[in-house]
Amino acid sequence: MNLAVKTTSPITVPKLIYDVLIENQQDGTVKAILLGLPDCQGSGNTETETIEKLSQSLQTRLETAKIVTLEIEAPKVENPWMKIAGKYKDEPQFDEMLEYIEEYRRELDKRR
Repeated sequence: MNLAVKTTSPITVPKLIYDVLIENQQDGTVKAILLGLPDCQGSGNTETETIEKLSQSLQTRLETAKIVTLEIEAPKVENPWMKIAGKYKDEPQFDEMLEYIEEYRRELDKRR
């Protein structure tokens, strides 16, 4: 299995985009949860305040962590049809059978 980890250069910092769930609470406050990182949350009296707190929380967390892209090659799986591929190549009646199938398909096409 090939494994490649892509990291970005500290000189070029790409913008990170996150989806955030914002919920109004029964007590009148607003709660924001970073989707994919449910322990990264913010709350406040307004949506703007809540998002600012969530952003600060995430920035604090990312100071001691990093985000990488993990690229994994899919495992090589044998195609199950390959076990029977070519099975009838030396069969003397194979061509006759193919002609029969083609004729049958032409008949079906005429009926349409």
